[in-house]
Amino acid sequence: MNRINIITLGVKNVVKSLEFYRDGLGFETSVTDENPPIVFFNNRGTKLAVYPLLELEKDTADPDLISRKTAFPGITLAYNAKSKEEVDEVLNKIEKIGGKVVKKAHDTSWGGYGGYFTDLDGYYWEVAYGDFWIFDENDMLIITE
Repeated sequence: MNRINIITLGVKNVVKSLEFYRDGLGFETSVTDENPPIVFFNNRGTKLAVYPLLELEKDTADPDLISRKTAFPGITLAYNAKSKEEVDEVLNKIEKIGGKVVKKAHDTSWGGYGGYFTDLDGYYWEVAYGDFWIFDENDMLIITE
């Protein structure tokens, strides 16, 4: 698990964030929808995604967030695996090394397979797999939307 494929920022307004990053800063994206549910920016290397803050919080399914015992930091990191088995291997290792699985691996609403864990400092990591994903020669996820 020696890579970060996506950094996802929970944002208040996806459309305004799209305009800020694409139109203001020149980040490249293939998004043409006027009101997209999520935007992936095709940076050199790691991908940046913007996604509604409350939806990102819900997606982690952490019971401490749902009960408001802790505050959601508004950011997740993603490791995109190359198989369902790899997702399971990573999540099975987490508690042995001091992390916490907050959402067990499962079939996702977008057709993939994945779950979430928090590291020692409470940062959220998504570990996911999609059988339709393509990786480049540097193991970076190619997102064509």
